[in-house]
Amino acid sequence: MNSHLTPRVLVVDDEKDLVRLVKYNLEQEGYAVFCAFNGAEALDLAWTKQPDVIVLDLMLPDASGFRLCQEIKAILNPDRPNNPVRILMLTARSAEADRIEGFESGTDDYVVKPFSPRELVLRVKALLDRNKLETAPAQNSSSALEIGAIRVDAKAHRAWVADEELKLTPIEFKILWVLAQHLNAVRTREQLLKQVWENGGDEILDRTVDAHVKRLRSKLGIARDQLETVRGIGYRLYSGGGIQ
Repeated sequence: MNSHLTPRVLVVDDEKDLVRLVKYNLEQEGYAVFCAFNGAEALDLAWTKQPDVIVLDLMLPDASGFRLCQEIKAILNPDRPNNPVRILMLTARSAEADRIEGFESGTDDYVVKPFSPRELVLRVKALLDRNKLETAPAQNSSSALEIGAIRVDAKAHRAWVADEELKLTPIEFKILWVLAQHLNAVRTREQLLKQVWENGGDEILDRTVDAHVKRLRSKLGIARDQLETVRGIGYRLYSGGGIQ
């Protein structure tokens, strides 16, 4: 398990100008950034530097990003069960089939070029936060929670806003319950896929998550602003009003 305090990010891409751009933006956030320009360098630095997150190009001159993702996780993660390396694929390949293959290979996020440097930094931050959220106990372990005007009872599978019961589908209720358990913390779309859809998550697309959250928000009525969209990352339930 990593013992360093400063988050470490490894950027792997054969486009040197792009690497410099990503490195600069990540360093502005205070991260220690290492760079590799091919698969062999990436494997070496992944082993010696033990990064927390790897930003990985899919098409390298000497390796497939899909295969490299699998190799790196197989090498590093057995010794880091509580702090697995997270991999974000940064690629020009935008086809749905490529995204699916990426997630099947073990990538944790997928960003298509051209990209916003700010969005990339936020996605890296979300991956860094994921280990903290998944290894820490839920902030709220009670079966009944009250968040501002919202009240949720997991055992009864019921929810209310200002004493008016909500008519939620099972999926909408699960989303609300997961967000309520991690109050004020961002849950990424990938986390919601795993926790809400469970074994069916690999077959569900991000836009499906968005559609369910949109319907849930519409049903929250006066409490709708407590459910915030964190653009490009996921969703968060606030104890008070959020900014849309």
